[in-house]
Amino acid sequence: MSGDPFSEDVTIPSDLAEAHLLQNRIEAALQANGYDEHAIFAIKLAVEEALVNAIKHGNQMDPDKRVHVNFQITTERFDVRITDEGPGFNPDDVPDPTVDDNIERPCGRGLLLIRGFMTEVMYHGRGNVVTMSKLRNGEPSASE
Repeated sequence: MSGDPFSEDVTIPSDLAEAHLLQNRIEAALQANGYDEHAIFAIKLAVEEALVNAIKHGNQMDPDKRVHVNFQITTERFDVRITDEGPGFNPDDVPDPTVDDNIERPCGRGLLLIRGFMTEVMYHGRGNVVTMSKLRNGEPSASE
């Protein structure tokens, strides 16, 4: 990888170790395209949260189900689409972890991190597909 646009389609089993290997490949591609440590950290964290959600919540750790990932990296932006084979969910139904009543509850923190670190985050269809983008030097937007 030499700083040229990079794109990859990957299908992994519902296995957290496989998700980690994919994160390492994405990190190497980001480094090859000159992304700084802050951007790489943000992207890796958001991708990790989305992959863990797809494997644990979407596919229920079912080894027969897969997670499909497509990502593109250019010098200007990172885009990823993560699709699980689960029933989906409505992200608006996930409790806001910053509300006092929810501070002690474990749910919703991953979605909060994803939204905070990526420039754009959108859920599609029945909620089993998420697309995320990180613009170089771009701040997170309110769109979802």
